[in-house]
Amino acid sequence: MADRVTVIGWDGSPLPGAATAALSAATLVAGAAHHLSLPEVPRSAERIRLGSVDLAARRIAGHRGSAVVLADGDPGFFGVVRTLRAPEHGLEVEVVPAVSAVATAFARAGMPWDDAQIVVAHPRTLRRAVNVCRAHHKVAVLTSPGAGPAELALLLEGVHRTFVICEELGTDRERVTVLTSDKAADHTWRDPNVVIVIGGGPETTATGAWFAGREPAYPQGIRGWALPAAAYREAGAERMQESGEGESPNLRAAQLAILGPRTGDLVWDIGCGSGALAVEAARFGAAVLAVDADPGACSRTDAAARAFGVPLEIVCGRAPHVLERLPEPDVVRVGGGGVPVVRAVVDRRPERIVTHASTRDEAEALGAALTGNGYTVACSLLQSVDLDTGAWTERERSVVFLLSARRSDVSP
Repeated sequence: MADRVTVIGWDGSPLPGAATAALSAATLVAGAAHHLSLPEVPRSAERIRLGSVDLAARRIAGHRGSAVVLADGDPGFFGVVRTLRAPEHGLEVEVVPAVSAVATAFARAGMPWDDAQIVVAHPRTLRRAVNVCRAHHKVAVLTSPGAGPAELALLLEGVHRTFVICEELGTDRERVTVLTSDKAADHTWRDPNVVIVIGGGPETTATGAWFAGREPAYPQGIRGWALPAAAYREAGAERMQESGEGESPNLRAAQLAILGPRTGDLVWDIGCGSGALAVEAARFGAAVLAVDADPGACSRTDAAARAFGVPLEIVCGRAPHVLERLPEPDVVRVGGGGVPVVRAVVDRRPERIVTHASTRDEAEALGAALTGNGYTVACSLLQSVDLDTGAWTERERSVVFLLSARRSDVSP
């Protein structure tokens, strides 16, 4: 019974000696149709069209002889190696790598990619991949049938991006197309393909950077979360101001802790006010839609986002009506609008919702709007006292009710 398999990466270039030697001795070869047609594949070998890698691994484990799996690019990079190494198959894996499809795509585009986010888009993960494209300047998307360039473009409706679409890399049918995202849905694209998505704010990796991907936004050395207004003004957001208990840094810290925004999420910040929470959610890597009916608040939010170098989508309009045309959120902060807005948000079924109230009556009304419909609701009374540590006297006091709702079918 086979207990060893050689996995060979293929990028269209001639196979190295280790790969040809493994193929010449193979009695079973698994791969896509274009792999199985390679002249190096022995005619006498059993051939398996690679659909389910898990099923192929079971066939390989039960095979008497030498097995080889062919895969595009580097099979250890979002490839078949992880599945083949699963303990239940009992296989020892030897890998002969090739240049990854992502590296090849960026080479064709003549672009560096150490500052790129890399995601895999399947129909079940397509929305999260799109959220990464909303939130980051440079993203490589490894697509799949049903989650290709056209589907990416449709979900990015209204968000301008540049697509570099690399089809069938390494084959005679290779094609590289550059177009804006609003045009991508008008074409039929060949699989497999890689889409480089460009836009969404400035590049954040400078010459001499040490960190792959997008580095945290620390303008002028400003570090931390739940920053006071002074830190935003120091970063260049001159019009940043705190207005009322809803803008308290301590409340913001509690709200961010409950929401837990992360890469792949879409955050709604309704009643964004100064823009501080929206900016800090974006600094966590989430895509953020900041909503406010006040043009001044939208302007301040835009200034704060520019100061911290994070991409935000700002929607000037009055909730709840403006929410109807927005894409589905993962987590929501309701900073204004009261019970009608909370009810509209609950109808969209985000994983988590946070809001606040200044009085018990208001808190009870918001709690009633959040309760039910599969949500578990909690309320806390937060009191924050700002002290002058020189004289240990009170400078400012903030008291607010913090309400949070978590969807019951989602793990905490």
